[in-house]
Amino acid sequence: MTDTYCPECKRFTEVVSDHSAGDTVCSECGLVLEAHSIDETSEWRTFANESADNDPVRVGGPSNPLLADGGLSTIISKPSNDFISSSLGRWQSRGSNLDRSLILAFKTIATMCDRLGLVATIKDRANEIYKKVEDQKPLKGRNQDAILAACIYIACRQEDKPRTVKEICSVANGATKKEIGRAKEYIVKQLEVEMGQSMEMGTIHAGDFLRRFCSHLGMTNQAVKAAQEAVQLSEELDIRRSPISIAAAVIYMITQLSDDKKLLKDISLATGVAEGTIRNSYKDLYPYASRIIPSSYAMEEDLSNLCSP
Repeated sequence: MTDTYCPECKRFTEVVSDHSAGDTVCSECGLVLEAHSIDETSEWRTFANESADNDPVRVGGPSNPLLADGGLSTIISKPSNDFISSSLGRWQSRGSNLDRSLILAFKTIATMCDRLGLVATIKDRANEIYKKVEDQKPLKGRNQDAILAACIYIACRQEDKPRTVKEICSVANGATKKEIGRAKEYIVKQLEVEMGQSMEMGTIHAGDFLRRFCSHLGMTNQAVKAAQEAVQLSEELDIRRSPISIAAAVIYMITQLSDDKKLLKDISLATGVAEGTIRNSYKDLYPYASRIIPSSYAMEEDLSNLCSP
């Protein structure tokens, strides 16, 4: 029982929930405070020793507007001891299903997104991008995994949650960075033809990757905050390097000024940027160290501890 304000008693009283009727009743005066409430909890209990085939769910999945039937089609199971049901199931599987390839593609996209820890909005956007390209021109003969990975890459860019091509490549089932890059160019070209205008991909900033890289390296909150400020100030400089390279160089610079120094090879492994590229980016940032590194993190005399490029 919980305490809820009762207008009849004019004070907080204990209430009783009648789950069968969906009513919430005041325990003192009997007034029904809430009627026909929806019970959002599960209607069954699952135990570890129960068979996975004994699924108590009585409802289907949510509808999918990207599929022709909304994803609500009927599937006939194939029990081994029932000849009629088994035959019907076989005949259904032989029938043409226009959405079969889409369903498989959406499942692969969902798996890739789960492995990258992406939110549902990015997964849905990637599904939409793939559906548009599939409707406009069949993708037969192209690397399917590269196409799906490219859809996820574009979706991340459009949702302002960019991932590096190397991160996308790690879950692309063997598709190479070159194949994903070609697939991305193909998809962008097809969508621009459909829209009749250039496709907005979103701008990449070094700060979009910084916190994730710092997390991989186990940096302290103080170091992460200093790195974020340094990256923001570095955008005012004319440093012609990729945002990922700048983020890696800033991390290298910040960790040199802390007690928990990180090796260059560890930063390279966490960011996916080659050690030589980090050194070159660090060389470009080094003359501006006093401008980009917050004074609250390192004083002017502390900057002498930085390695000379």
